[in-house]
Amino acid sequence: MGTPTSPASMRLKELLADNTMPSAPQLVVRGEKGQVQCLACGHRCWILPGRSGVCRVRFNADGELRAPAGYVAGVQIDPIEKKPFYHAYPARDALSFGMLGCDLHCGYCQNWVTSQALRDDAAVARPNFAAPQRLIELAVKNRIPVMVSTYNEPLITADWSVEIFKLAKAEGIVCGFVSNGNATPQVLEFIRPFVDLYKVDLKGFDDKNYRKLGGVLQNVLDTIKLLKQMDFWVEVVTLVVPGFNDGDEELKAIAEFLAGVSCDMPWHVTAFHPEYKMTGPPRTPTETLIRAYELGKAAGLRYVYPGNISGGVGTRENTYCVSCAKLLIRRRGFVVEENRMKGPACPFCEARIPGVWEEDHPDRTYGAGIPLPVAVVSDKCG
Repeated sequence: MGTPTSPASMRLKELLADNTMPSAPQLVVRGEKGQVQCLACGHRCWILPGRSGVCRVRFNADGELRAPAGYVAGVQIDPIEKKPFYHAYPARDALSFGMLGCDLHCGYCQNWVTSQALRDDAAVARPNFAAPQRLIELAVKNRIPVMVSTYNEPLITADWSVEIFKLAKAEGIVCGFVSNGNATPQVLEFIRPFVDLYKVDLKGFDDKNYRKLGGVLQNVLDTIKLLKQMDFWVEVVTLVVPGFNDGDEELKAIAEFLAGVSCDMPWHVTAFHPEYKMTGPPRTPTETLIRAYELGKAAGLRYVYPGNISGGVGTRENTYCVSCAKLLIRRRGFVVEENRMKGPACPFCEARIPGVWEEDHPDRTYGAGIPLPVAVVSDKCG
């Protein structure tokens, strides 16, 4: 399973190896001499007995692919806008949970203490053991309508997420992934019965830069297309990093690609701040986010949202009806200051707004075991 770099990482690796489950059969191909191929992410690793995949948390134990299970590295209740989802359950809370590990190694990762726990001895996150039912009880007790797998890469821990989401759906809770999008068709088919919301982190449009992060651009582009074909609700985020992906040509290429998939798919362009190993570039200027916003609009995207600079981008954080231009949702950062949506349609002109909306006002009481009435409005321009 790889060579630990310190006694602490050795103990963590051993602890995680003891808290696993057999991988879902849909995510395994068996080869010769005990090899297995893992289909949980786009790396599609062939793994020898006693070794792990690129993610370091899925491994081959005597010819059986094992996947993480039975713990969380973090649990938090926060606004769904923080994920970010802007066209799903506005002003509602989401229960977020994550595990450990990632299939990429981004130098600017904001969740590196969990995602890089098996690569970097400075990452100090540790597992907290919990049964799936405990997380459901927490969501129900706090009347939370959405649960999201996030913080680490949820694709590599999809097996246990599905165990949680099976119970969540029985309580009427909607589930989502916050992911780098380095997926396979097999893993998307596996999670689709239980996952409705999917945020993809599209890190740029330069394959050379993607490979520096440990990924392949085309895998992510293919995932975005397939997610829309499979009728997930999809929102895309690009962290705009000065000197890395902030050129007009690259931002325009991203916007044109997304508009070609669906002009109604929200694109969040968010501000970078120095983090983890990438401390050289400065914070993203507000002017850069506004430029990205304008490039997105020029490409035909109807919903472009600058983020991470609360209150610094004027009214561009808000959602407006594309038919009558009336204000629908007014935001400041992750806070919804006004929500005029009372169903899937604009209350002024009755144009249907793409997203996942509650049928009535979002301040109403949510009861355990009672599914929230929602309207899923697919895009009109894909």
